Amino acid sequence: MTNIPTELLRTLVTVADLRSFTRAAEALGVTQPAISAQIKRLQSLLAAELFDRSAPGVTLTAKGEVVVNYARRLLSINDQLLEITTRSNALDRIRIGIPIDYLEGPFLDAIGRYHARHPDLHVQVVADSSEPLLRDLRRGEFDLVIAASNSPGPVPARKIWREPIAWAAASRAVFERDGPIPLAVLGESNLSRRLSVSALEEAHQPYEIVYAGGSVMGLLLAVRAGLGVACWAKRALRVTKLEIFDSAPPRLPQIPDVHAGVYLREGSNMPSLDELADDIAAVAGAETTENLKARFGSVVAQQGASGPMARTARR
Repeated sequence: MTNIPTELLRTLVTVADLRSFTRAAEALGVTQPAISAQIKRLQSLLAAELFDRSAPGVTLTAKGEVVVNYARRLLSINDQLLEITTRSNALDRIRIGIPIDYLEGPFLDAIGRYHARHPDLHVQVVADSSEPLLRDLRRGEFDLVIAASNSPGPVPARKIWREPIAWAAASRAVFERDGPIPLAVLGESNLSRRLSVSALEEAHQPYEIVYAGGSVMGLLLAVRAGLGVACWAKRALRVTKLEIFDSAPPRLPQIPDVHAGVYLREGSNMPSLDELADDIAAVAGAETTENLKARFGSVVAQQGASGPMARTARR
């Protein structure tokens, strides 16, 4: 009977997620030759080619895709087993990921109410962009993740809904002046950044990144200051006192709705997680303009145009 070392499977999954042998080596703290040697050994054990050498970049073969899916499941079980045996309170801990590129406030409220009902649970919350949250969920690092994506999620969602996206600006004058569209964005992996950049590039509309920030509040303040335009969840934009545009031809193309959902770790069997997923979905469906205004509109209104300094990047 052939046994496959878990470190080889972890290397494979890391390479597949990062689409790079170099970045996988950095993430795992080893050299690139070591990564290549581990992949070669794994392919020898499985007697199968896992990466398509004829395709550009790092591309899995059909058999490689199957192996990666099984590897994720095995690694998740491996990690859960280690937690159960090394942490006395592992079964009483829930790890939750929430997106900074979506609506944090309503979800934190739901999590807070859930924690109040289950005070014996140790709740850990991490805020990050949707893409890395979903990636880490597949690795078994979260029990529940809320994420938004421009396509259905890579893992089945417990609850899912569509979220309209729109442009926002202090006024039309911001984007109607001559020259490239001045664009305000968040980090590289942020969904709103990918949506706005993709829409402008597909429309062949020149743009210039005039603000790159790390928080939604900073983004909204930069837009209110008239530095540029940005896109975000339409219902949250309604309370910011900014002008909202589904599109403004020919300068601003329409941005498609995104898929938002609650995702649970594969193999999870905690009834309370289903309860939390239902609570979060209910909040997402029933969130009112007044609730959002209390969280975002008042802060934007008070701080006005005193947002962070813009840093420019020519495009």
